[in-house]
Amino acid sequence: MNPRLKSLQPYPFERLRQLFAGVTPRSSLAHISLGIGEPRHPTPELIKRALIESLPKLATYPPTAGGDALRQAIADWLVRRYGLPSIDWKTEVLPVNGSREALFAFAQAVLDPSRGDAIVVCPNPFYQIYEGAALLAGAHPHYVNATPERGFTADYGSVRAEVWRRTQLLYVCSPGNPTGKVLDLGEWKEIFSLSDRHGFVIASDECYSEVYFGEDSAPLGALQAATRLGRGFERLVVFSSLSKRSNVPGMRSGFVAGDASILKSFLLYRTYHGGAMSPAVQDASVAAWRDEAHVRENRGKYADKFARVTPLMQAALKVEPPEAGFYLWAPTPIADTEFARRLYAEQHVTVLPGSFLARESGGINPGANRVRMALVAETDECLEAARRIVEFAKTL
Repeated sequence: MNPRLKSLQPYPFERLRQLFAGVTPRSSLAHISLGIGEPRHPTPELIKRALIESLPKLATYPPTAGGDALRQAIADWLVRRYGLPSIDWKTEVLPVNGSREALFAFAQAVLDPSRGDAIVVCPNPFYQIYEGAALLAGAHPHYVNATPERGFTADYGSVRAEVWRRTQLLYVCSPGNPTGKVLDLGEWKEIFSLSDRHGFVIASDECYSEVYFGEDSAPLGALQAATRLGRGFERLVVFSSLSKRSNVPGMRSGFVAGDASILKSFLLYRTYHGGAMSPAVQDASVAAWRDEAHVRENRGKYADKFARVTPLMQAALKVEPPEAGFYLWAPTPIADTEFARRLYAEQHVTVLPGSFLARESGGINPGANRVRMALVAETDECLEAARRIVEFAKTL
């Protein structure tokens, strides 16, 4: 077996299962889970209809690069959404089976295994796929803390020049998981400047980009930031997905877009990796990317939930709404693991300890004494969870 597998840390949900081992929650209360970021709003009918009508196409092999219609639909969406002057669907867009598999596979294609000192920089807290991708590619993860004192912006100024010299890949997540932080143009300018100076590739995870509050507050994207700063897409690739935008996490549909030369090599990797998207899923994805009405409706549901749940939570916790995304990143008055375990036992509500989403760096774990709460269920269930959390927190 690949010895690098032994370097992988348990996934947060496995750690949560171990944390709850031996706990018997109150049987009089139905379980409510805010622990997993799995969208639970209904899948739009237009997507289901397109999927069903395309089922006969399952009899053919799909091209790894994706069909022309899907790549054009994605390119058109990028131009509309981010105000780009243009993007070449033939060379700068590549469909993938969800952003998760692409974020992982990308590191395997980009990193040079002949350099045993290669570093992958990622925010801390972070999505654990970044860490696993680095480790299995033979690189060393370097965690850059994103603390509330800095508005949850990663402190790139704290990274030593020696680390940047060895860095081959930088993972960025905006809107952030779990913090909800959206990078502004000045922060992107800093990231691009570092990439220009040290030559590393930027992988921008933007899977939460369409969950925001108010139609005039769409998060800035990396390609959009590059365009506004008068630069091209060199060493920049963005990752996006329909899972959160269109409530189809089970469809596994997303894309990567950006630097054409990098995507050409990534396509070669995926040709051997077997990453072609089902033809039926492609057609359903075209329908999704071409429609914004269901996305606005979805945003409205999240906006309503956060407007109602956050003030209720604030009766007992010092929690603030995120800039975007569907997580509350709440501080806890006791250790985050104890808070999660006791909340599950006493109120049958699951939240994810923040320390499971971060690593110790610079003498601290920036996820410690926080919990991530995913407001993915329908509003009534989230409100009931909030009432139970407040009842529990007030006993502390």
